[in-house]
Amino acid sequence: MKSANSKHTCSKIPRRSFLKGVLTASAFSIISSRARAEEPKAEKATPNEKVNLACCGIGAQGGTDINALYSTGLCNIVALCDTDMGGPHTVDMLKKFPNVPRFQDFRKMMDKMGKEIDAVTAGVPDFSHFPITMLAMSMGKHVYSEKPMARTFQEVELMMAAEKKYKVCGQMGNQGHSGANYFQFKAWTDAGIIKNVTRIDAFMNSGRRWHGKTAESMLKEGDKPMPSTLDWDTWLGTAEFHKYNANYVNGQWRCWYDFGLGALGDWGAHILDTAHQFLNLGLPSEVSAVKLDGHSDQIFPQASTLLFKFPERDNMPPVEITWYDGVKNLPPLPEGFGKSKLSGDIPAPSSGKLEPTGKAPAPGKVIYGEGLTFKGGSHASTLEIIPKAKAQEMEGKLPKVPASTSDHYKNFLLACKGQEKCRSSFEVAGPLSQVLALGVLAQRLNTKLVFDREKKQITNNKAANELLAGPPPRKGWEQFYKL
Repeated sequence: MKSANSKHTCSKIPRRSFLKGVLTASAFSIISSRARAEEPKAEKATPNEKVNLACCGIGAQGGTDINALYSTGLCNIVALCDTDMGGPHTVDMLKKFPNVPRFQDFRKMMDKMGKEIDAVTAGVPDFSHFPITMLAMSMGKHVYSEKPMARTFQEVELMMAAEKKYKVCGQMGNQGHSGANYFQFKAWTDAGIIKNVTRIDAFMNSGRRWHGKTAESMLKEGDKPMPSTLDWDTWLGTAEFHKYNANYVNGQWRCWYDFGLGALGDWGAHILDTAHQFLNLGLPSEVSAVKLDGHSDQIFPQASTLLFKFPERDNMPPVEITWYDGVKNLPPLPEGFGKSKLSGDIPAPSSGKLEPTGKAPAPGKVIYGEGLTFKGGSHASTLEIIPKAKAQEMEGKLPKVPASTSDHYKNFLLACKGQEKCRSSFEVAGPLSQVLALGVLAQRLNTKLVFDREKKQITNNKAANELLAGPPPRKGWEQFYKL
């Protein structure tokens, strides 16, 4: 991808390798500390050029992202990277792009091919988004990173700052944020249909990987030999050392506080995204673990009820969001809610079909505003006014909702080319990701957190405040926090 016209915000700069020398498999990369004469800035393509895309994580959701981005016709796949390049989850992508260079370490990929890369995807476990994204942005590369943006509050803070510092395009992968719900929520908010919201109940009541298990049973079950194809040291990345366990990898990482953000991080980004943005919620003042069934300091609970309190802002009243997960931990549903169904744009999870269990509703929310109650789903699902009689009464008063000009993947690539702006930029998605990280911290500690929105500190729990940054990174990975 060549330089863009000067009117684009991400101006051209000389490309350069950010890593010093070729990295060896026997040691962690040491990020070069050499001074730069100038900070790297991203290039943008002219309308007829394609974006050269390097992809980190090529199975499961990472593979879905690659296929969706490639199908737009707006990018070239120039590099593939996965810590288990011989794993069964990578086979399809390797067959699809047999001649594309392959790597097991994103640091080696960026060192060797940095000059040929315009943008990077991070379709990897939650805890690995941060180092990949920070290195890419520091080299002036645009980034499509899966949700949530990172595992800890402070990592998200650093990612938001880097997006601004390096003038790159960042897009978080909550795909519905470019769909019908995005445009409807904005139009209804702008028109005053959705106004003075005081309460939102959000829920995800389908079974999860850790349900019915304990940390001990999962570790015993996963005590198996490590695949010879896996680079375990690179897979661990910034995380504290863990002995390999089969129940840490291939989606199972989502069960563990050390690697993921559980049901809330997985689904909160798809359910609460438009409400968070268009109600200007920002960061909460309080987060409480109201109910936790099967609390553990290693894996997520069997069921959780979390309460988030957001103060008055921009002449809007305070809002309380209550989050419910767990098969039997059902939310209170208002009269007229009716049946719920899954949105057609929700990809099937790698663990199987996503289906509501028993009487549980599909993942979604109920929004209580002034004079109106709204029933919503996940991803791009549009809102309904309930009960039906009220919806019929409002039919002629609803504003026209514009159609989407691009799906989430095309939106990102067009932003890389200077033709659109990322709808879920890190500036937009960062505070939402931080809300989710605070919720998970309350889960893990089984407590109430009082949060100073201005200072971005927890004021009632010193230990929790220290955990905003998470544990120190492993030796050799500290530099990613200094970019």
